Amino acid sequence: MTLHIERARSRRPITWLTLIGVLLLPVLIGGILVAALYNPAERLDSMSAAIVNEDEPVTIDDQYIPLGRQLTAGLVEGSDEIASNLDWTISNAEDAAAGLADGTYQAVVTIPENFSAAATSTAPGGTPEQATIEVTTPPDSKVVDDAITAQVTSAAASIMGQELSQVYLENVFLGFTTLGDQLGEAADGAAQLADGAAQAASGAAQLPAGIGQLGDGASQLSSGAGTLAGGLDTIGSGTAASANGANQLAAGLDAAAAQVNNQELVQAAQDAATYAGTAASQTVSVAQGAGGLALTLQGLADECLASGASQAFCDSLGAAAGTAGAVAGDAGAAATSAGYASGYATPTASGIQQLTSQTSAGLSEAAAQTRTLASGLAQLADGTVQSAEGARGLQSGATQLAGGATQAADGATSLADGVGELATGTATLADGLDQASAAVPSYTDADATSLATVVSDPVTTDGVGSSLFGASAVPLLSTLALWFGGLGTFVALQAASRRALTSRAPSALLALRGLVPAAVLGAVQGLLVAGVVQLAASYDWAQWSMFAALCVVAGIAFAAVNQALVAVFGGAGRWLAALVGVLAVATGVVSTVPGVLSEIAALLPTAPAYNGMLSALTETAGLGAGVAGLLIWSLLAFIATTLAVARRRVANARDLLAASPAPA
Repeated sequence: MTLHIERARSRRPITWLTLIGVLLLPVLIGGILVAALYNPAERLDSMSAAIVNEDEPVTIDDQYIPLGRQLTAGLVEGSDEIASNLDWTISNAEDAAAGLADGTYQAVVTIPENFSAAATSTAPGGTPEQATIEVTTPPDSKVVDDAITAQVTSAAASIMGQELSQVYLENVFLGFTTLGDQLGEAADGAAQLADGAAQAASGAAQLPAGIGQLGDGASQLSSGAGTLAGGLDTIGSGTAASANGANQLAAGLDAAAAQVNNQELVQAAQDAATYAGTAASQTVSVAQGAGGLALTLQGLADECLASGASQAFCDSLGAAAGTAGAVAGDAGAAATSAGYASGYATPTASGIQQLTSQTSAGLSEAAAQTRTLASGLAQLADGTVQSAEGARGLQSGATQLAGGATQAADGATSLADGVGELATGTATLADGLDQASAAVPSYTDADATSLATVVSDPVTTDGVGSSLFGASAVPLLSTLALWFGGLGTFVALQAASRRALTSRAPSALLALRGLVPAAVLGAVQGLLVAGVVQLAASYDWAQWSMFAALCVVAGIAFAAVNQALVAVFGGAGRWLAALVGVLAVATGVVSTVPGVLSEIAALLPTAPAYNGMLSALTETAGLGAGVAGLLIWSLLAFIATTLAVARRRVANARDLLAASPAPA
């Protein structure tokens, strides 16, 4: 069955088979493009990739960490962000290289030997190093294969990096809490140290006065010891003289005993009594002086420790007091003996005077007692001399003590100043530690985990799909299918009627007769393309109905424009139509095309169709502008086609001569 529609470049009539072919052209183009390119992330399992894990696991704090294996498992398991996953094969370097070369693998992911070491290099004591993985694709890989492989690999690596960062940051935040607690403890210790230093400073401030008093007491002790040494020297001299007198008395008593009846004996007895009395008197004085000295030394010994003197010095002073007491005791005994001697000597002299016949026995006894006295007095003299030497030593020690006490007082003053500065500095340290402890944040385990989760991935995206072509893929592919469908329509149909020259109908009507079947075909093509899109994308009814309406309008507009291109430029018009399609593809895939191409593409009839369809499927503006643009292009194209038909209805002389038969 044929139709009354002119076929391009042929006078054969158009059949229904031709029209079906024209209708199916954009459907096939759109179906192939949508099926091949729409949402490729859902068909990643058709791509094969190899994993070469050369990582050497590390051990940190006795924990075995094989991060290369974990990344391998993550790649094989896939990501929730991507609907499907590549067909992964765990291989080695040689097999992966061979598979990449012969097309077995579309990509090879190599995990290097130092991956675990680098990924854990942020641990304390390590040198931070970024862990890297290598993605290799063949030189003849498909256009988007690299992007797909990079997206899948980056997703797995990003998740692992986020987990490592989360663990590291969690430890850091918990470390803040520990640091704050330790700073608080240090602040408490510093405060206690400041209190102790303040008390020490107060005691040290009183120490110079006490040491000064000790020095004064030591000076007084030195003076008293000097006086004591002089008195002991005097006592020693007198005691020695008494010993000599006692010896002389004993000699006299011996002589008196020999001459008991002589007047000289009487005189000797009287002299002995006198000497004994003198000796007794002197010995009593010595005993009293030694006793007073002993009391004085004992008093100094009792106050020695209280004055702050050393134990050794106080012990020496006590020994001197004991020696003086012993001297006093010996002097008392000597005085007693001298008294006895005096008592014996006086009656003897009296008896000699009254009884010249008394025997010499008593005198001999008196002589013996006197010798005993002389011996005791000699011992007393020696002890007194030793006591004098001890007193001089005491004087020297007390003088040194006084000098040392003065130096100690100066040192105590410096000590008090230093301890005061220490107290002030420690108090300042305690305040600073308190402020530092308050400034350091504190986190519970749950808070640290939550915060580490956010900080390890602080910025996220919402509303960004995993499709590599995005929401604009369907409008772009539909526009291309309908445009090439319009181009294919006028590959089969005649743009301008061949009967225009002989027809009496207006040029506009002739142009409309050529447009109507193409417009009907374009509208049907639009519905069919919209149906194919719906099968692939499953839009809701409101979106799809608006999109389908735009496809119908675009099909009609593209039919009008392609008619005009062929009617005006002939075969070159089809070449221009193909160029328009190429520009639409080039400027619709990526935004980095040169600005000149983008400006040219924005003026083409494909631009309002694409913008209108995109607006119908998304929330972007431009639906009304797209429809208006398509209507304007349709009107301009119809006017151009009408002018082309009108031009064909004018015949020049050359055409008439070419059409006339040659004369005979």
